Amino acid sequence: MVIAMKIILICLIVFAVFLLISARGSKNLNAGRILASSNFKDGKASNYVETPMMTSEGGMFSSMFEMLSSKGKPAKPVPSAKTGLNSFDIHEETLVWFGHSSYMLQTGGRRFLVDPVLSEAASPVPFTNKPFKGTQVYEPDDIPAVDYLIITHDHYDHLSKATVKKIRMRVGKVICPLGVGKYLKDWGYQADKIIEMDWEEDYEPEPGFVIHCVAARHFSGRGLFSIRSTLWAAYLLETPEHKIYIGGDSGYGEHFKTQGERFDGVDLAFLENGQYNEGWKYIHMTPEETLVAAADLRARYLVPVHNSKYKLSLHNWNTPLIDITALHNNPDMVLMTPMIGDKTPLWNTNREYAHWWAEENAEHENSVVILAP
Repeated sequence: MVIAMKIILICLIVFAVFLLISARGSKNLNAGRILASSNFKDGKASNYVETPMMTSEGGMFSSMFEMLSSKGKPAKPVPSAKTGLNSFDIHEETLVWFGHSSYMLQTGGRRFLVDPVLSEAASPVPFTNKPFKGTQVYEPDDIPAVDYLIITHDHYDHLSKATVKKIRMRVGKVICPLGVGKYLKDWGYQADKIIEMDWEEDYEPEPGFVIHCVAARHFSGRGLFSIRSTLWAAYLLETPEHKIYIGGDSGYGEHFKTQGERFDGVDLAFLENGQYNEGWKYIHMTPEETLVAAADLRARYLVPVHNSKYKLSLHNWNTPLIDITALHNNPDMVLMTPMIGDKTPLWNTNREYAHWWAEENAEHENSVVILAP
């Protein structure tokens, strides 16, 4: 017990040092826009409503200690699948979820890659926040050419330097919140490929497609000195036939109902469902809140993400999916719970999803299913 406590303390010290020295990125690509934005005050991004990061008495480092010392990781490898992403017909309406908040979406004849984190750790410290066994089945080299890389915010579990650097030659345009583009430029992306967006801005990259940047309730930062230095966001993607809500991290708030009314409902919503806790209840949603947010958006289909790959809270790894499937009772909304890596067709109201997250479904040695291209 004493040895374990010492290891945890050392991890906390190392993590704190990395947070202090983590790079802030070079000069902002759009410093003038940040100064002019009503969503920045004194150089710091802010939410529409008051949003404390921490609500627990112990604060951030006390919560980190609890996470490092708590149980809840999978006892066996998490079930997953793998197929050749390069073999997909671009006109297939399909989804591949890579676990947590990373996924590839094909719709309207275009390919979108959202918050890809395919490296070994979602952290500045290599030996912390490592993916669960069985979940790291895709590597950056597996990613095909994508039309749009979409980043919701700069946290390490959403923006991976290792991943985005390796795929940069296969990316058409990058869509990211105001201030985040400096990291992409530092990592080799040409400035004219980076589209930084503020809340309530619209970008029409080509006829039939519009990307609306909308508010989320969260925070940003890749180190203690860069907290809230960049914006966080969600997006409403309009294609020739559908409206898709790409939610980043967000606590619950009235913004979901506002966006549902503005866009007259959405066809598909990706919403966070995991890593919640009473100690940070304003920046992440519980399963109950995720379902309410989806109803506020008037979503026809819901994919609950931000779970099943990393332990960033105190709950068991599979509790978010257990709870949301038990709570879901909306006949007007299809709950989609694809297995990590599985090729999942969109707009299918009849598909039934196996409860792959149940511990008895995981094998002891190898849970990865290799699918034919």
